[in-house]
Amino acid sequence: MYRSRGRGVGVVTKAVTLLGTGLMGAGMARSLLRAGLAVTVWNRSVEKARPLAADGATVAEDPAAAVSGADVVVTMLFDAESVEAVMTEAVGAMKPGAVWAQCATVGLDGVEALASLAAKHNVPFVDAPVLGTRQPAEEGKLIVLAGGDPSLADAVAPVFDAIGIRTLWVGSRIGDGHRLKLAANSWVLALTAGTAQALALTRNLGLDPQLFLDLIAGGGLDNGYAQLKGRGMIAGEFPASFSLDGAVKDAGLIAAALRDAGADDRLMTAIHSQYQSAAAAGHGDSDMSAVFVAHGQEDAQ
Repeated sequence: MYRSRGRGVGVVTKAVTLLGTGLMGAGMARSLLRAGLAVTVWNRSVEKARPLAADGATVAEDPAAAVSGADVVVTMLFDAESVEAVMTEAVGAMKPGAVWAQCATVGLDGVEALASLAAKHNVPFVDAPVLGTRQPAEEGKLIVLAGGDPSLADAVAPVFDAIGIRTLWVGSRIGDGHRLKLAANSWVLALTAGTAQALALTRNLGLDPQLFLDLIAGGGLDNGYAQLKGRGMIAGEFPASFSLDGAVKDAGLIAAALRDAGADDRLMTAIHSQYQSAAAAGHGDSDMSAVFVAHGQEDAQ
């Protein structure tokens, strides 16, 4: 029997379906399996899902069949359009009382559209984007930013405890999880783009870009994320932890949210352009740190 951490009451093992086994979803599925949950997975490209069978997951051939026995359905697809297309096919097959936990970053308009789809089918819905990249997903160390009816917390706790090191219930409104996630991602995207700019400027002024990382190391300006991404930029190595295409998508969602909120979107629009330029150069599947190539060189060698 699974027991939710920190709640003091027993929660029986849940049957969980995860739709989307890409860069993040595959790691989340393994974390769910390690927690002793019964996991079914589906992916549009089934070859990306099949390796999870060796870890104990059931691999479904279509989304409706995948969700039919689940207590909790987790969506971790690329964007709002892909989630809506898949769940339009699948949501009607969910059993009564099953909860839909929407964990992909889909934007504020996207989460409202998905919540409406759930409501149309009387499916309880939790807006639950996750903060983290591939390694935290593999290790069950994501941060889950949940928004929605707090009475659903116990139903999704076994899932969120398995994939995350912490769950933060941001608010009771659908979309509250996304509101905080977009703010967090605005900082991550700005930090990565700013690191790329500082390293490129150091290099283009005729200095070793490593000097910039050495300069900030150990001081008030230091940041472990900047050091990690910066070393990859200098080496010209961009193994995907969070894809550049994902950064382009999220930067666009953040800029739209800023405009809708009546805030100044100029900084995020410029950052969005930088990520778009790097993606257009053929690095969409690389790590978001490949934004460095928008400054003219892939490495400093």
